[in-house]
Amino acid sequence: MRLGPLRHKLRIEEQSQTQDGTTGAITVAWETVATVYGAIEPLSVRNFLAADAVQSKIEANIRIRYRSDINASMRIVDVATDQVYNIVGLLPDSKTGRHFLLIPVSRGVDNVGA
Repeated sequence: MRLGPLRHKLRIEEQSQTQDGTTGAITVAWETVATVYGAIEPLSVRNFLAADAVQSKIEANIRIRYRSDINASMRIVDVATDQVYNIVGLLPDSKTGRHFLLIPVSRGVDNVGA
């Protein structure tokens, strides 16, 4: 893969919860796991309509270099726009499985604790 397309600075975040010792209230926050460069690729109209037909909320794919520490409970934030993307799945590249990840995402307002 050419490096040029990886032009978007992205923050990969995971949710953490802490409990107040006095009140017992749970505080939810998002903590940065990594900052990486990737490519945000919106779905084509054809792919978007096909995804909509099966009740999918996938709006884009994000391509990054392979990492083993990402899971679907995390989220990705575009650093330039603060757009939040919720991870729908993780697809390793089809040749080796270790060069890049294709991450189907939905746009979200999943800003709880942010």
